[in-house]
Amino acid sequence: MKVTVIGGTGLIGSQVVRKLKAAGHEAVPAALSTGVDLISGQGLSQALEGAETVVNVVNSPTFDEASQEFFRASTQNLLAAGEKAGVRHQVVLSIVGVDQVPGLDYYRAKTLQEELLEEGPTPYSVVRATQFFEFVDAILSWTSDDAAVRLPSTLLQPIAAGDVSDAVAEVAAGAPLRGTRNIAGPDVFPLDELGRITLEARKDKRPVVVDEHAGMFAAVSGDVLIAGPDARLAPTRYRDWLAAAR
Repeated sequence: MKVTVIGGTGLIGSQVVRKLKAAGHEAVPAALSTGVDLISGQGLSQALEGAETVVNVVNSPTFDEASQEFFRASTQNLLAAGEKAGVRHQVVLSIVGVDQVPGLDYYRAKTLQEELLEEGPTPYSVVRATQFFEFVDAILSWTSDDAAVRLPSTLLQPIAAGDVSDAVAEVAAGAPLRGTRNIAGPDVFPLDELGRITLEARKDKRPVVVDEHAGMFAAVSGDVLIAGPDARLAPTRYRDWLAAAR
């Protein structure tokens, strides 16, 4: 089966391509670097030629209001091109709880992407993942200085990118879900605790200060970013991943 992976040269996409190939599929990465532009449509029809399934893991270049127009245009273009090419399954990677955080521009944009997919002409699957282990350092950097790291106590259930790519590849190789699959890591942490664990592993002596107004995740309340009982839990634990990274 031929699978075109949009965003197939990035963190998740490159692993999805590799895993699909290992399973015997023809997996083709498509990205700006391979001549495919989702907004202009350049190279899109060629990338989808002969593809039975399209996996879309591409990210918006920004996390602000402009992300909404990016996901609107890119999703509409991809669905139209896919219908023309005879694609039979469209797969999108999204975020657990994405429709429960209207205060974040990027989450509203990803919700729009899901809605466009569901209303589109092609059978679809949405894979919703929790925050990636690989993004924790960036999250800490948003609200840190030389003296301290300020973080809210927002609950997160982070997952390794490798486990995300496993789940996306599995869905891509199967029949359309015509719905959503939630995936998450095995452990739940308040973000401030996750920060302390990370700093300790990095031998960083700065303290973590709980600040419920600090950073993007301050807009999140309760446990909306925690996977529900229907979620598939990945095997990799954050502390083990940190130790392996060292």
